[in-house]
Amino acid sequence: MHPAVLLVLTSALLGTAHPGHHEETHPSLLASRHAHHGLARRALVRRADAIAYHRAIRKRATDSAGVGHNLTSSHVGIDASTASADLFGSNHPCILDPEGEIGPFWVKGEHLRDDLRDDQEGVDVVLDGQFIDVETCEPITDLYWDLWNCNATGVYSGVQSSMNGDVNDASNLDKAFLRGIQKTDADGVVQFTTKFPGHYDGRATHHHIVAFLDATVLPNNTLSSSHAAHIGQLFWDQDLITEVESLYPYTLNTVDVTLNADDHVVTSQLGSNADSDPFFDYAYLGDDVADGLFGWITIGVNRSASYETSYDFELTEAGGVAVEGESDGRLSGDMPSGGIPSGTGAFSGGAPAATATPAATAACA
Repeated sequence: MHPAVLLVLTSALLGTAHPGHHEETHPSLLASRHAHHGLARRALVRRADAIAYHRAIRKRATDSAGVGHNLTSSHVGIDASTASADLFGSNHPCILDPEGEIGPFWVKGEHLRDDLRDDQEGVDVVLDGQFIDVETCEPITDLYWDLWNCNATGVYSGVQSSMNGDVNDASNLDKAFLRGIQKTDADGVVQFTTKFPGHYDGRATHHHIVAFLDATVLPNNTLSSSHAAHIGQLFWDQDLITEVESLYPYTLNTVDVTLNADDHVVTSQLGSNADSDPFFDYAYLGDDVADGLFGWITIGVNRSASYETSYDFELTEAGGVAVEGESDGRLSGDMPSGGIPSGTGAFSGGAPAATATPAATAACA
């Protein structure tokens, strides 16, 4: 049985790659049809407009922007007048990835919303994700992106555990900071406003992602779906992480940072062929990282794939609850932990189990 695959298309503006990652030499399988459908042009305009908007609401003029996803090159000298096409309009190399890990702290029943920040401190991040059908190269317009990450000190909302913040704080079960779900639009696009993640022991800085299809929105604005077409994690450049970690409240976290190069999930999602790239591109929203970031990524999904989503916590009408016995043993390793204000912990979860795992297709070649 073949594993379902994730197709990540990231900007070719940056020619070098992540640790253990070779430069892209193979042609894109999707670039021609992506451009043919006008998705590339609309993505260019959308992302440029989004950066301009979020810079404006911060009332900050910017002379330079940082553009990511290269660990070995700075790429921080891009002028504000840089053409949008230079930032967003490059052809996208085609990357095939195995599915990633869901981790132990996915919470079933989160609400549909686009601003996930609640009362959390930290660096604001606007995330732009575009989802493409790997078999047809068309945008996926009926997909729900479930996104979550820990806060600046390595703590997840929605759970109560001796290995996640204060074990006696039952109120954390009812919290939903840095968690939410959104449906893709006509171009397969979702945008979230959240906070840059902190870290905990044994894991690099990351966001969790589940992509749901065939879902139903319930009257309480939560989602019901048994069809997860993709489960994985998304990452940031190490240089950017170091910059963010120098700011308050990230400085309250005394746990050693795990580098991308040393993270087992990064290694897994990069793949044995070292061609995968589950990293956000990004631009500064102001003069420096403290003013916020705009990150973007395009993800190809195999609609025929179906994964089970195991969980130990659920948000119900009565609030958050622990659910015994739902996590069927696929969460290998210790759960992440984090005290407030510091976070500690270890590996988060095992790989998802597939109920249908069709092979990848090169229909977009």
